Amino acid sequence: MKRLLSTLLEALITLWLLATLCFFLLRAAPGGPFDTEKAAPPEVQAMLERQYRLDLSLPEQYLAWLRDVAHGDLGPSFQYPDYSVNQLVAQALPVSMLNGGLALLLALGIGIPLGIFAGRRAGGWTDRLLMFVAGLGISIPKFVVAPLLVLLFAVILKWLPAGGWGEWRHIVLPVIALALPNIAYCARIMRASMAETMSAEYLQAARSRGYSEWRLLTHHALRPALLPVVAWLSPALINVVTGSAVVEQVFGIPGMGRYFVQGALNRDYTLVLGVVLTVGALIVLINVVVDALRAQMDPRLRRG
Repeated sequence: MKRLLSTLLEALITLWLLATLCFFLLRAAPGGPFDTEKAAPPEVQAMLERQYRLDLSLPEQYLAWLRDVAHGDLGPSFQYPDYSVNQLVAQALPVSMLNGGLALLLALGIGIPLGIFAGRRAGGWTDRLLMFVAGLGISIPKFVVAPLLVLLFAVILKWLPAGGWGEWRHIVLPVIALALPNIAYCARIMRASMAETMSAEYLQAARSRGYSEWRLLTHHALRPALLPVVAWLSPALINVVTGSAVVEQVFGIPGMGRYFVQGALNRDYTLVLGVVLTVGALIVLINVVVDALRAQMDPRLRRG
């Protein structure tokens, strides 16, 4: 109980520091939410600033915003005046979570078997080939992978739509674009862990007693070999959450990443802060859940 309370306190402090830094950095950036090429009449400008509390001093704006957040109100959106930030986040979060969750499942479903296959043949040509391909997958960024997928599957082959949202066919390319680097990371981590585990002394002793390779793998090697992959889940989940900004922009998906980019470009302070707080809370929750999962799988962590 004490450890849980300490974790929650650290999470709250982290989120507060993140939100505070983001708040003042946004205000320090040049330009404002209502700056346009054709300036509005002074009385209209004054009315807008009063409506969104931009006429207050910076400390007053910060305290007023912090008070609203403490009551669960992320404020109105400057760019989407008919919606509050709470409504926009409620619409976008399930979209990003669906894409990110499917991408991670795909990465685990392909990366773990590939890593096991390569790890059991460490040093062989199949191992070297798979790790070379995995290295390519890690080195190619998402902003290159996503347009290439659109070019191949949407423009040339015409199998899938180039963008949009609403049907299952719209999910395929974004999920693949998010999953490809994580497949490569997962395969490399699993390969290294499996190769090390299969050469352990206790497995050599079990092999000398006549156990089959399948039993060695499933009963003795798989669980300890998966521990580094479980530890990698935290940065992997963070990667699919933060990496969705590029992918959602390319495919025109109404998710958190797209709102973050549009909010930053249009100086929509409350929208950017709302997305940052939501993503920050998700990252903190991910770290807590992954730590609990690691402790469940590794008795040494529970004893610690």
